[in-house]
Amino acid sequence: MVSVQELSESMPHGMLGALNEKMGVEILEASAERIVATMPVEGNTQPYGLLHGGASVVLAESLGSVGSALHAYPEKIAVGVDINATHHRSATSGTVTGVATPIHLGRSSACYEVVISDEQGRRVCTARITCSLLDPR
Repeated sequence: MVSVQELSESMPHGMLGALNEKMGVEILEASAERIVATMPVEGNTQPYGLLHGGASVVLAESLGSVGSALHAYPEKIAVGVDINATHHRSATSGTVTGVATPIHLGRSSACYEVVISDEQGRRVCTARITCSLLDPR
């Protein structure tokens, strides 16, 4: 099993890249079987002060991509090819937590369900991401 540190060092822009750094995403746990991260609501809102749906999708795509990369490394690289999200309730403050678990871990694709919850444990968003696993160039 590859460590998050080892995988991150193999990537030109680190494990999460600049967008996640700007959004305040922090990985708490990462393996191909479970990825957990947090993101602040503040700074990631839409004009009404609610957590932006796009911010939830960024968090979900990042978690699914990290899990897929951990599953595929070192033989393959993971690139997102499909994502969808359902927004269940709003979040206006605090931190949201995303938990990604695999639906399918194959040779050519990986698929994750990502559940994003608020600090009270209420589901804010459910997403599904599929990554294609490609030979590195």
